[in-house]
Amino acid sequence: MPVRRGAAGAFLDIRLTPGAAQNRIEEIFMDGDGRVRLKVKVTAIPEKGKANEALVKLLAKSLKCGKGRIEVAAGKLDRNKTVLVLGDPAETEIDIKKWLETV
Repeated sequence: MPVRRGAAGAFLDIRLTPGAAQNRIEEIFMDGDGRVRLKVKVTAIPEKGKANEALVKLLAKSLKCGKGRIEVAAGKLDRNKTVLVLGDPAETEIDIKKWLETV
């Protein structure tokens, strides 16, 4: 699973494709480095943080949580990102894992 517990919530590893035809969460896959990631596509362009904002908005809607609970923790200028979902670490990790089972 592309999720792991952190001190302030749960981390989610993502491969983001900006400039796509539509916003959507696609699949869980293993990248070339052997890391499991969630593949996400957004229509926003990778300019001035627009793709990151679109990612946060899509994840917040999908996870049914506020945008303020989600932040890009690593990879702000890269397609490979780590997103932090703030909250109780154990509960947040469980919630994300349940959600990932439906992806």
